[in-house]
Amino acid sequence: MQPVLRTVHGQPSWRFASDTVEAYLTRLGGHLGPVTFDRRGRRFQPYAVAPWAEEATDPRLPPILKVLRGDFFCLPFGGNTKAFGRERHPIHGETANAKWRLDGFVSTRGTHTVALSLRTRLRRGTVEKRITLVDGHNAVYCRHRVLGMNGPMCFGHHAMLRFPDRPGSGLVSTSRFVYGQVFPEPAEQPEQRGYSLLKPGAEFVRLECVPTITGETTDLSRYPARRGFEDIAMVLSDPEVPLAWTAVAFPKERFVWFALKDPRVLRGTIFWLSNGGRHYSPWNGRHLNVMGLEEVTSFFHPGLAESVRPNTLRARGFPTCVELSPTNPFIVSYIMAVAQVPAGFDHVAAIEPGATGQTVRIVSANGKSVTTPLDAGFLQRGG
Repeated sequence: MQPVLRTVHGQPSWRFASDTVEAYLTRLGGHLGPVTFDRRGRRFQPYAVAPWAEEATDPRLPPILKVLRGDFFCLPFGGNTKAFGRERHPIHGETANAKWRLDGFVSTRGTHTVALSLRTRLRRGTVEKRITLVDGHNAVYCRHRVLGMNGPMCFGHHAMLRFPDRPGSGLVSTSRFVYGQVFPEPAEQPEQRGYSLLKPGAEFVRLECVPTITGETTDLSRYPARRGFEDIAMVLSDPEVPLAWTAVAFPKERFVWFALKDPRVLRGTIFWLSNGGRHYSPWNGRHLNVMGLEEVTSFFHPGLAESVRPNTLRARGFPTCVELSPTNPFIVSYIMAVAQVPAGFDHVAAIEPGATGQTVRIVSANGKSVTTPLDAGFLQRGG
């Protein structure tokens, strides 16, 4: 049975579901959200939806901002205010702004896959989107295939979580990273009614100790924090680990959200700390308690031109783009999931695939652990 379009938070969206997860995918921009995990139990809904989603907005507002929710695939990743040659891409690319075509839906043997495609105009090619839900798994399996494109490209996933409105309600951690840096320029400008607190360009080795413009340090591993500010930082994953992860534990709610990736494909994680620091439309100081945990191969968030040319990350040996070939499909695989955790579970310290390849074990810093069904091998399999 094909998914039917229905309007959800102001956007025509396709609904699809397993016995554990219910998801909506917008036609415009291909944004995944809302998503309900443990849909027949405690019903976790971790993703953010923009507070203006059902409001009348300025017609000049880019589609991505009209839709803004959940997670979406960016090609190229970033603001793209500067043209790359003859290419002038919209914010986070056509993949996050254009209308996707539904190609089909397959539900068999407990696996449910929605298939979409988008023919791009600014750089000719096709992007195929496959999102799969599996009965018994509180997980979303995402795969994008880029076909027919030629030349350098940055890209990434743009997951956004809304945290409970309590300081430090979520505990953030990642697998081992080899470099951390605040975006080299102020993320926001006061004269444009935006405010940031982290020290531009500051390097760090621990999320718990990041320099600010006041000369003090702040802890990025506990959020919400720094109400009234908008900040961006990035960590580069260790490419030697077989499985890289980003996780947020919510101890009071007793669940963990986590994302898994191949660090040789998605090189880094951008932290977009959005807590009321933008006072211009449509944000108007009301985009609160949201953290973007964005898995990318990119030079932060400026866009394609800045990711291709020499930059501070490339100077340190970190790739910030890939070279696409029209004869070789480029595949990006990514998993987002949720697990219930025992009382007292704190920061995630490790995520380990099980011996059968059909589970992962999530271990907290204080030694508590939980095992949950999940197919980590999805990241290594082809399209």
